[in-house]
Amino acid sequence: MELRSVEELMDLLHACRGARAIPNLPRSRPGSGGGPPVGDPVDLHEHALQTAALLRRSRPADKELQVAGLVHDIGQLLDPGEAAGHADPAADAIRALLGDRVSRLVRLHAAAGADDSLDDDLATLRQADESGRMPGLDAGVLEDWRTVLELVAARNSRPGTAGRSRLDTAGRPTRPQPGAVG
Repeated sequence: MELRSVEELMDLLHACRGARAIPNLPRSRPGSGGGPPVGDPVDLHEHALQTAALLRRSRPADKELQVAGLVHDIGQLLDPGEAAGHADPAADAIRALLGDRVSRLVRLHAAAGADDSLDDDLATLRQADESGRMPGLDAGVLEDWRTVLELVAARNSRPGTAGRSRLDTAGRPTRPQPGAVG
């Protein structure tokens, strides 16, 4: 599945509300000290918001990293039976919309053997992923992320691609007008 618009992505992220993480995914890495114990389910919607909010605080200028945190676990909805490989369907679904960097970070965040020491962005995403499992932490609402998603999508859209957000002359995201050809 390939997500073609921010609206489709927002719908998928809304569908995460009440969905629980796949039980056999590790909740924390051995020796990391982060996250609740293995097997403790987490609401994917709240986890996405918490992860993105933590990244917004630590890297306020890096919108692509924040978006990677927001969408990193959508593969659990796209392919619910594939516990170990949930990152691959998510990375494939968002690549055309959000770009190669976001897709790569999403794909590698769950890779068991990936070396964080070589990639500061990946290490930061993983740390936020582990820390973004705090019950009761108010991380805002999903609608707060629409503009950031539109900005990242607009940067990665190809000219002539209909239905994608674009930037106006002031750098604000715009939506295609009904009947307009992109």
